[in-house]
Amino acid sequence: MRMRPTLSWTPPEGLPPGTADLEPVVDALGAGGVLVLSGAGISTESGIPDYRGEGGSLSRHTPMTYQDFTGSAQARRRYWARSHLGWRTFGRARPNAGHRAVAAFGRHGLLGGVITQNVDGLHQAAGGEDVVELHGSLDRVVCLSCGAFSPRRELARRLEEANAGFSPVAAGINPDGDADLTDEQVGDFRVVPCAICGGVLKPDVVFFGEAVPPARVEHCRALVREAATLLVLGSSLTVMSGLRFVRQAAQAGTPVLVVNRDPTRGDTYARTRVALPLGQALTTVADRLGVPVDPAAESGPGHPSGGLPSRSAAR
Repeated sequence: MRMRPTLSWTPPEGLPPGTADLEPVVDALGAGGVLVLSGAGISTESGIPDYRGEGGSLSRHTPMTYQDFTGSAQARRRYWARSHLGWRTFGRARPNAGHRAVAAFGRHGLLGGVITQNVDGLHQAAGGEDVVELHGSLDRVVCLSCGAFSPRRELARRLEEANAGFSPVAAGINPDGDADLTDEQVGDFRVVPCAICGGVLKPDVVFFGEAVPPARVEHCRALVREAATLLVLGSSLTVMSGLRFVRQAAQAGTPVLVVNRDPTRGDTYARTRVALPLGQALTTVADRLGVPVDPAAESGPGHPSGGLPSRSAAR
């Protein structure tokens, strides 16, 4: 069963206002057992834009849907041209203070886990462990025919060889690693097939209109059931794939705290929404808890393995 794509959400009147008071977050993390649910907003300070914030990419860009990708060779050519160019920038992004603070909370035993809606691998690059990639990762590729996985760096090498000299200037980069290119810039970009069976290659991410694998959803639901608090970081919660965990926590009486500068679709379920920049907010929380955040903590671009990440948490 595939989700209907949800690209926008208009905040209704009467939502609780945001606050600058971090004490509820400090108290929750100090007690431990916090489950983090992160979104694109935690990566904006690493140079990756979000979808729906001020200047978000949805104002200029419609993400690829699963139906378009699987149904059209031209759509796949456009996607891979834009993604190949975007990967050069996206793959060089580095963790910011927010990622490093979350990793520090984990090292000090304050977290019950991290669920991220992001596909950038920056939580792991900051040293985070037990990270569930709800929407997959751009760091790996899957064949839609034989199911084989391969590292994105290998596909990047093959695409470079097949498209020598391809270096158009993009108007911008999007949260899914997609660069803004015109059809003229895409031109006759050559897409390469699976090296094993010749099938269609797809990034191992959940496109809009595609369902999150049921086993992954159930794993996340189990984490929510075990959590003392659900802490949402940098997500508008517009997409149901993340909002359902907020609803689950609220229905079970588990406190929900949100740190996001703009109103979210989950605010009615939250005890509070802190409207502060994430890097600043989480660094302040770490300071108040006496948790040192290593400013140099980084495992390199993408995943700490430098190749295919562990699929135990990702699948």
